[in-house]
Amino acid sequence: MLTLTSRQQHNNTRATAANGWRDHLAAGSGVGFSGYRREEGRYGVRNPVLVLGLNGLVGRAAARIAANVAGTVLFASPYGRGQYGADRQAHSAQLVGLGRNPNVAATLVVGADRPATDEIAHAIAAAGKPVATIALDDVHEDALELMVRGTRVAAELARNASRLRREPAPVSALFLAVECGHSDATSGLVSNPLAGRIVDRIVDAGGTAVFGETIEWLGAEHLLTQRAMRPDVGEAIVAAVRRREAAVAATGVDLTGNNPGVENIRGGLSSIEEKSLGAIAKGGSRRIAGLLAVAEAPPGSGVYVMDAPGFSPESMTGFAAAGAQVMLFTTGAGNSYCSAIAPTIKISARPDTVTQLPTQIDFDASAVFGGSEDLDRAADRLFALLLDVCSGTRTWGEVLGETAESVIRVGGSL
Repeated sequence: MLTLTSRQQHNNTRATAANGWRDHLAAGSGVGFSGYRREEGRYGVRNPVLVLGLNGLVGRAAARIAANVAGTVLFASPYGRGQYGADRQAHSAQLVGLGRNPNVAATLVVGADRPATDEIAHAIAAAGKPVATIALDDVHEDALELMVRGTRVAAELARNASRLRREPAPVSALFLAVECGHSDATSGLVSNPLAGRIVDRIVDAGGTAVFGETIEWLGAEHLLTQRAMRPDVGEAIVAAVRRREAAVAATGVDLTGNNPGVENIRGGLSSIEEKSLGAIAKGGSRRIAGLLAVAEAPPGSGVYVMDAPGFSPESMTGFAAAGAQVMLFTTGAGNSYCSAIAPTIKISARPDTVTQLPTQIDFDASAVFGGSEDLDRAADRLFALLLDVCSGTRTWGEVLGETAESVIRVGGSL
């Protein structure tokens, strides 16, 4: 077993009281949240140990370990062997990125062979994260013994993580991701512009934000290029859209009926261009600093776009692997999927959705759609909820366990 501890982070108990952040804010030192300060200087808004299964051979053992130990979160990839080239690089980048996310207190890497296990572990530890490893190589291929050893190691990591305490943190420490799913007319009219206002607030405070779903820039890419900080950023955005559009066309697939999907069309969206105009509204109005690859951490603060799939599970895992601590997810008809790593705040402005899904929708924006509340007032409420969730309040998705991650594949296996 390999254990890497970055200057004994888990042996240091933070002295700040649980409610100290509220006193800090009341004293007039500015708006912020209460987070877990990591050794590399970032803040986590959650504090679990990640049980990271590297491939399908160890998935069940990793799941048993996570089930045995309170204070853990599981991601067990069904892939991880026989991959090569860009696909292998993308897979590794996502696994390492999830382990490096500031919401993760420590990571237990569960692998099959020792070299691959250590490769991922060392890459995570290089970012200052406590890491431990177990592998089938160490237990003569005995999955039950792997589970027993892993349970003991994860329990120690989780107990050490419980010694950490929240501290006051500035809004500039936040990396926000925004996503939409099962969109309808209310998404483009209300929910996405509302999320965009929060993006602007985060960026104006010195924080970072990202949105993706490349195929849903189609027909609106010229508007994104107008927001680019540099010409090369705008060119990269256009090239990313054209690559995906060409890849779809090469297979003979017509986007009509696929994107927008059936649920989008039922909700009043007639074309991909109309959907795109609503979708990009959730990215706010500030200048775009750059185009990120899947799982690529932004080099600085500001708003970024990520060249990634349009469907929520893969898109959101790309954001979490890039380091996003929290997500806003706008929906029309409803969508229960949430990130396992980053708390996901569900927003809807559709009156029947917020009525029918009271334990899914975290933020009701239907008053804006009905005309009894303006967008700025709703943004004040949503921003307050965002900071509250970052400080520990759980979303409905967290409470009900509607959480997962889904790594992106970009090629076949050997």
